[in-house]
Order: sequence, then C-alpha cells, then structure tokens
Amino acid sequence: MIAERAYVQVEAPEPTAAETQSIAPVQWGLIQRIAFRFVCCYFFLYIFPFPLEYIPFVDKLGGPYQNLLHALATWVGKHVFGVEITVFTNGSGDTTYDYVVAFCFAVLAAAAALVWTLLDRKRAHYTRLHEWLRIYVRFFLAVSMVSYGAFKVLPSQFPSPSLDRLLQPFGDASPMGLLWTFIGASRAYEFFSGAAEMLGGLLLLGRRTALLGALVCIGVVGNIVMLNFCYDVPVKLYSSHLLLMAVFLVLPDARRLANFFLFNRPAEPAAIRPLFRNVWLNRGALALRTFLLLGITGLALTQSYEGIQEYGDQAPKPPLYGIWNVDELTVDGQARPPLLTDDSRWRRVIFDYPQTVSVQLMSQRRVRYGLELDLQKQLLKLTKRDDPKWKAALTYKHAGPGLLTLAGTLDGKKVQARLRLDKKPDFLLVNRGFHWINEYPFNR
Repeated sequence: MIAERAYVQVEAPEPTAAETQSIAPVQWGLIQRIAFRFVCCYFFLYIFPFPLEYIPFVDKLGGPYQNLLHALATWVGKHVFGVEITVFTNGSGDTTYDYVVAFCFAVLAAAAALVWTLLDRKRAHYTRLHEWLRIYVRFFLAVSMVSYGAFKVLPSQFPSPSLDRLLQPFGDASPMGLLWTFIGASRAYEFFSGAAEMLGGLLLLGRRTALLGALVCIGVVGNIVMLNFCYDVPVKLYSSHLLLMAVFLVLPDARRLANFFLFNRPAEPAAIRPLFRNVWLNRGALALRTFLLLGITGLALTQSYEGIQEYGDQAPKPPLYGIWNVDELTVDGQARPPLLTDDSRWRRVIFDYPQTVSVQLMSQRRVRYGLELDLQKQLLKLTKRDDPKWKAALTYKHAGPGLLTLAGTLDGKKVQARLRLDKKPDFLLVNRGFHWINEYPFNR
C-alpha cells in the first residue's frame, strides 16, 4: 500500500548538503495513492485529539470534540442503523456507540479521500506526508503501549484475585473474569507481559529502532487481540486498531524483511533522512523525543503506582474486610435456614474492596453490589452496575467479636441477617508458589 523507500541515507544529527538532497522517489500507483489518502484520514480521525490531552490548558479541547462525536454517533445510530444510543464509552470499548463511531470514521475518511483525490490528481507520491503520518502513528502507538505496559509492570490492571473471586465456583466465572484471574495470579507473568508492551512502545520512539518496535508490537498486540476476542474482553476495537497501526508501520519495510527472513537475499539499509533541513530543528526534535520518552514512561509508572495505592493490592482494606458466613437470615419475618436447595438464600457476604460487596448464595452464585460505606451512620448503601436506578440500604451493627448484624430493605423485602467472620481459607491458587523441581505434575 505504501511505496518502498527509494534512497539510502544514514540519519545524522547534523545533515550535510549532500545528505539533504534525496533521489526522486518512485511514483506511486493510483490505487496506492487512494489507499494512502484513506488510511491517512482514518488514522487522523481515530487518533485525534492526541496529543492535546497531554498538554495543559489545551487538553480541555477534547471535551467539545467528544461531544461532537456523541452527537454524530447518536444521529447516525438512529437514522442509519435504527438504534438508540444511550451508553457511551465506559469500562467497555466495544459499545454500540464505539462501533458506530468507527463506522463514521470510515465513511468520513472515504469521503475525504475522494475529495482529496479529485483535488490532487496530479501528485505522484506522498513520501514526505507518509513520513509525518508514521511519526504521528508511532507516537500514539508508543504512548498506548507504554501506558498499558506500565499498568502491568506495576500491577494495577490485574490485581491479585479477590476474596469473592477465589470463593467463586470455577465454572461460574466469565471468560473475562477467568483471564483476569489467570494473569493476576502470577506477578511474574504480569510483569513480563507489561515489560514486553513497554519495550515495544519505547523502541517506537526512535526512528532507528521504530521497525524493531513495530515488530515487537505486532507480536505483543497480536496476542492481546486474540485474548480479547477469545475471552470476550471488550477492548476488541481498540486493540485491533493498535495492531493495524503496528502493521502499517512495518509495511514500508515488508520487502526488506522478506528478503532477509524468507528469500535469503541481501536487505538494503532503510532510508532515514533528517526531518528538517535546519540542524537546530533536528536537534530540537531529538531533545523533544528524549523528553517525551522519559515523560511518558514516568507518567505511566506514576499513574500505575497511584492505582495500586488507590484500588490495587496496596489499597487500604475496608473496615468490614473479610469473609462473613451468614448464620441466620430472615426475609419478611420468615427464617431462611441454610438449605442447599434454597438457591436464593445468602451463604456468605464478602467485603474485599471499599467500593464493592459480594453476596454468595447457597447455589454458589455470586451477586455483586456497588458499596458506599457510611461509618458514622453504620450504613451500607448498595447499587447495581447494570441498573443505575436500583438502590438499597442496610444498617449494620457489631454484635460482638467477629459478629455482625445487617437489617434493611432489599428488592422490596425486609432482610435481617446475623454474620460471623470466617477464617480466610488457604487458597491453593495463591499459596502454591513456584517450584523448580516437580517430580510429578501438580495439576489440581
């Protein structure tokens, strides 16, 4: 799709006059030029407003842009696809809104490419614009990879399995929940996967190492894309776009790579010319690149560390932390004995994170609630993620050491419960550890 580089030069901080004179690039074919125009427009629409969100004061421009996208996607969803869009990008990046936005970007890019073609029919190539587009894509991909990697190197994206997750029946976990548990259970693997992401991103920041960085990203992001698709993680659109960007960065070197890896032929050096004719501009670009490298890495690691402190493994435990067995439960004045046949009867109440509480039923099914704990009023304010209008409140009292009583209304029914703090079980998943020698497979 993108023309091969047609001249060979060595990047130098102070280019000579001879180095700035390039051999005329080969002419691009019509399909090649049209494809480039579409890709250029689409990537710009998808990536913008990056990097404005990292610039103080200017970052506020992202708000009006997002409002414009919301209005456009809502209109297109209603008049083109016949759907009402009420949910926008949240913890899921695969909402109806996100797919409609991607469709809008594709249509707008196609229209822009058509107008561009009509107005610029005689241009033979876009060599210089291609170089600048690569820089834009490189830095966006680099920031994404470094950010995601940092949240694994300092483990805040995949925390250790929570108490209610460890108590949940294996077969009752969602594919995404299983994946989160699988990665969070191994600090070493989480660090390894994050370090690989950061490595690919950091290599992208230098033009000499950009090809290697793009190849690393293809391997790393390709695996992420497969995990997202195979385990139903709602980041399919975003990760697929990152993979396409990495492939886009590799395409100009596809022939050289094929010669080296497949056909056992010499691979000519890549053509890397200075960005600017002015020496000081090139030095300034190098200094800016170095600043961004250090700044992006530092910012990502700082945000990840703050995440660990706020909601990760190092976050303060809630006052009622622990596994509480439900010894007695009364619903609308009727006692509910702990029968296995009563699948709606509470079996355990688990307080693990400050913002959530889980109720495990006799059937082992788990019900999770959003939690706001009022210590002064001794009140549990409950909400449901999938029903923003749903609310409930339960009062609690400490009835003695390791004893707790709950009372209130839940789903229109008066509930009273007596809870007893249980000793934390010895979970094999988190306590088995690593062994160099295994005389037999320890597969449980």
